[in-house]
Amino acid sequence: MTTTSLDGATALSTLTGQARAGRYGPDPADQHIALAFTTSQAVRHTGRARGYRNEVLSLRLGAAVGSCAVEPGELPADALTDCVGASVTALLDHPLTAVRVAALDAYLMHCRPHSRAAGARPVTLPAGGSLAKSRARARAVTGLLPAAGVRRVLVVGVVNSLLEQLRSRGIDYLPCDLKGGTTEWGEPVRTDALAHLDDCDAVLASGMTLGNGTLDPLLAHARATGKPLVLFAQTGSAVLPRLLGEGATAVSAEPYPFFWLDGGPTVLHLYGGDTR
Repeated sequence: MTTTSLDGATALSTLTGQARAGRYGPDPADQHIALAFTTSQAVRHTGRARGYRNEVLSLRLGAAVGSCAVEPGELPADALTDCVGASVTALLDHPLTAVRVAALDAYLMHCRPHSRAAGARPVTLPAGGSLAKSRARARAVTGLLPAAGVRRVLVVGVVNSLLEQLRSRGIDYLPCDLKGGTTEWGEPVRTDALAHLDDCDAVLASGMTLGNGTLDPLLAHARATGKPLVLFAQTGSAVLPRLLGEGATAVSAEPYPFFWLDGGPTVLHLYGGDTR
């Protein structure tokens, strides 16, 4: 896996610049998005007291699909028409961060798909209901944390199955999410993750941090302190592995279609982390 040097720039701008320079493959000006679509879901698992909603923007480039999660209802109505037929280069300059992320993700998925040669370890989530698959994913993601030395994890982007898995391992956690609220167990969800970075031994963060602009301080803290930073990515699944060695210590990359869309087997691609 080739990493990149951020040199004080944001992760997204650095990787975008490298894509423009041809570091990963063909000129993005010659690559055009054929299809743009959104996926919206609402879910409330049996036995869980709360539900949630997801919305994702996805762009297809050849056989590759790049994605970026957005807050439900946030995406303007004309965003899809902006993307269809446009070059990747044009979309890397789009005013919407979600479009820029999805375009970069599609381009990198097209040029550098997940593979063992690229350092990925494929893990198949078995067929089943969405809760069973969520729990299987949580086991794989939390398994990327170090086996020892982690007493408290800052979880940025609350997913109850991940918290459940940490609880089962006896690991304390601080749940953080811009939406606030409470966890399934009634614990308060903090809205300012940066205020709690010094209160944890490791960070477990959603790929949504790339799309909402909150990833860079997490990377900087991990670089400065050496703390493990594990990213679980549906947003930017082909983007975030490029940040290994630049703060990220492990990535669970989950390209479209995500586990919650398909009751059959689906695949995660794990990079770095604990290989026990």
